[in-house]
Parts: sequence; C-alpha cells; structure tokens
Amino acid sequence: MPKLKTNRAAAKRFRRSKNGKFLRGKAGTRHLKTAKTSKRRRTLRVGGQIDPTEVPRMKRLLPYS
Repeated sequence: MPKLKTNRAAAKRFRRSKNGKFLRGKAGTRHLKTAKTSKRRRTLRVGGQIDPTEVPRMKRLLPYS
C-alpha cells in the first residue's frame, strides 16, 4: 500500500489532542478586534473541538496525526 499524503491546509488548521479528539481554533480573531467586546475576544482565545460528524473526514485528511 502506498504512503498517504497529509493535507497541508488541514494540518495548519487542526491538531489532535492526546485523547484523540481533533481541535481547532475559532474564527473571527484576525482583525476588527476593537469592535468586539473583551468578553467575546476572551472566549475566542479558547479553541474548540470539531463536530463528531467531521471526524471521518479529518482522519482522511490527517492520516498520521
């Protein structure tokens, strides 16, 4: 069986936790931060998990994670 290629775009956006869950960063943190409240910016700092329905796709995109 040939080697599998990692999708580099996905590798830059997602990572795997020690428990095997896929983690992501939240959207909306790049610019226009002065218009956002401090509470909203604080909650955007914390990452999130991907939806369980997306896990099979992530396993295909990141085979060695």
